[in-house]
Amino acid sequence: MDAIRGRSARARARALELAGAGQTLVEWASAHEYYGLRRVRGGWTFREWAPNASRMWLVGDFSGWRRQAAYELRRLPGRDVWEGRFPPAAIRHGQFYRLDVCWPGGEGERIPAYSRRTVQDPATNLFAAQAWHPPRQYAWRNDAHPLPPRSRPPLVYEAHVGMAQEEGKVGSYAEFRDLTLPRIKAAGYDTVQLMAVMEHPYYGSFGYHVSSFFAASSRFGVPEDLKSLVDAAHGMGLRVVMDLVHSHAVKNERDGLSLFDGTDYQYFHSGPKGWHRAWDSRCFDYGKTDVLHFLLSNCRYWLDEFHFDGFRFDGVTSMLYWDHGLGRDFTGYADYFDGSMDDDAWTYLALANRVIHDVKPSAITIAEDVSGMPGCAAPQKDCGIGFDYRMAMGVPDHWFHLAADVRDEDWSVGGIWHALTDRRREEKVVSYVESHDQALVGGKTFFFQLADAAVYWGMGRDQHGLEIDRAVALHKMARLATLALAGPAYLNFMGNEFGHPEWIDFPRAENGWSFEHARRQWSLRDDPALRFKALGDFDAAMTRLVGPHRRREPVPLVRSDQDHVLAFWRDGLLFAFNFDPLRSYTDYCVQVPPACGDFRIVLDTDDPRYGGQGRVQPGQRFIARTVRRGDEEVRQIMLYLPARTALVLRARRQA
Repeated sequence: MDAIRGRSARARARALELAGAGQTLVEWASAHEYYGLRRVRGGWTFREWAPNASRMWLVGDFSGWRRQAAYELRRLPGRDVWEGRFPPAAIRHGQFYRLDVCWPGGEGERIPAYSRRTVQDPATNLFAAQAWHPPRQYAWRNDAHPLPPRSRPPLVYEAHVGMAQEEGKVGSYAEFRDLTLPRIKAAGYDTVQLMAVMEHPYYGSFGYHVSSFFAASSRFGVPEDLKSLVDAAHGMGLRVVMDLVHSHAVKNERDGLSLFDGTDYQYFHSGPKGWHRAWDSRCFDYGKTDVLHFLLSNCRYWLDEFHFDGFRFDGVTSMLYWDHGLGRDFTGYADYFDGSMDDDAWTYLALANRVIHDVKPSAITIAEDVSGMPGCAAPQKDCGIGFDYRMAMGVPDHWFHLAADVRDEDWSVGGIWHALTDRRREEKVVSYVESHDQALVGGKTFFFQLADAAVYWGMGRDQHGLEIDRAVALHKMARLATLALAGPAYLNFMGNEFGHPEWIDFPRAENGWSFEHARRQWSLRDDPALRFKALGDFDAAMTRLVGPHRRREPVPLVRSDQDHVLAFWRDGLLFAFNFDPLRSYTDYCVQVPPACGDFRIVLDTDDPRYGGQGRVQPGQRFIARTVRRGDEEVRQIMLYLPARTALVLRARRQA
C-alpha cells in the first residue's frame, strides 16, 4: 500500500512542479499552441524544440526546396527552442515544407514534431509537412447534441477508417461518415473507437507506429473531413474516442522523432532502453519535462481541435514495465512491486488522465493493459492512475482457447463464468469476444475459427450443416454471455458482429499489395439470403436489449459443468445458456429472485430470424412458483433449453 500511495504522491508533486505558480496543468499542456507552424496576426510563426541542433531552416515550395536566409530559424536566447517569424506572403496555405537540421557532426531532413498535417509522397513514401490554414475554419454543428452520459457504460464499436469500405482501396473519413456511421448507429452501439488516426508511415502497422503525433492521417482525407466525421457522429448521439499511441514511436528519423536533433535521447531513452525490441520502435523517456509537455499537450490537442470524447491508450503494459511485460505471467501482487515498473510512465499516465478529464469532464479513457496493474482503472482520489476502464484482455483469450483447443463437450461453464467476471470490483473493464488483435495475419475472426472452410459454402439462410449450425449458435452465445456479464463496458470490432470471415491483412509486398483482407464485406451483412445478416440482426437486438442492463453486478443462479448450463440474473433480466452440444432440457429448474412472478422470453438465440433452428416457441411465458427446499421457500421456474441455445427472459414482479 505504501508503494501505491507513493506513486500517487509522486504524480501529484510532478503536476505541481510542471504547472508552476499561476497556472494549471491543463494550461501548461498547451505546447501545440506554441510550437510548430502557426498562422498568427501579422503572418506566420514557427518554433521547434531541438536542444542539440546548431542550425535550422524551413525549406519547401516557398524556397524552391533550398536553404534560404529568409527561412533560417534562430535559437531563442538561453533556450533550446528555434524560432522563425514570417510575413503573410512568405508561406501560403497548402504549401509543402520540411526542416533541414544541422547538429555537431551531422545534418538531416526532418518533419517538424508538431506538424498538424503531413502528406506522404506515393512515389517515395517520404512525408512532407503541409501548411494548413484554410480560408474558412470548420464550423461545428452538433456540439450541443446530447451524447451518452459518462455514467452509462459504453458499447464500443472499434473501427478503422481505411478498411471500412468493401472496395479494395483505402477508405476516407468522408466515406466512413456517410456509409459506416449509420451502420454503427443501427447496430445499437453508442461509442465509436477510431484506430489509426495519428499519422503513420506504414499503412500495414494498423496505425501503431506513429510518426507525426499531431497530424490526422492524410491518407484518409483532410483535417476538416475528420472533424466532419466526429461532428456527424455527435449528431447521431455517438461519442467518438480514438486510439492514442503514446507507448512508443516509429523508428523513422526523417519522418518521425528518432534522432530528431542528432541525439538518440531527445524524446527517448538513450541506448538499448530506448528501443522496443519486439516492436522495433522507440520508447519515450517519460521522466523528461519536454517529453511530458509534448505528450500531455497531444492529449489536449485531439480534444480541443477535433472534439474527440476520450481515448483508448494503446500498449499501457509496455509503458509501465521496463521489460514491457514481454514473456511475463502476472500471477501475484508481488509482480507489480518488484522494481520492474517505470515509475515515470505511471506518473505520465496519471497526469494524462488528469489533463483529459479536466479539459473534458465527459471524456472516457480506456487502458489496454494485460498485466492487471492494481489501480489502473481506479480514481486518482483512491491513489489510482485514473483510467475509466481497462481492457479485459483475458476474455478473448478464453473464448479462442475454447474454440480452438477444447472439445465442445468439455467446455466448462464455471470457467466461462470465471473468465467473464474475473475483475476487481473497484475497477471497470471493457469485455469483448474479439478485437482487431485476434484476426491479424496468422489469426482468425472468432466466427471463422468456429466455422473454418464451411463459411465459404454453408452460409445460405436455408442451409443447415453441422459446422455452420454450430458456428452460428456459439457465435451468438459467446457474444451474449460476454455482453451480459460485461464489467460493465463492451467492445466489438467492425464487421465481427455479423461473423466477418477470414482475417485482416493490409497491403504489403508479401501479399502482392492486395486489399483483399483490408476491407469489410458489408454485402454479406446486407444479403437476406445469407446467415451473416441473421447474425448481424441478432447482434443489434442483443445490444438494444441487454445494453441498458449492466448497472448492477450479475448474480449466479446455475453453474453446472455437468449439464453445461449457466444461468444468472442481472438488472431485471434472466439469462440462461445451454452450452451442451447434444442435450436439450425440457424442464430445467432455475431458482429466481423471490419477488419475481412470471417471465417472458425477450431474446432467443435459436430464433429463425437470427439463423437458429426455431426450437423455442416465441413469446413464451414461464410462471415462477414457490417450492419448499428444506426449511426455506424459494421461487423457481422450469425452462425448455435446447442444446446450444441461450434465452433472455424479462421478469414481472409478483402481484
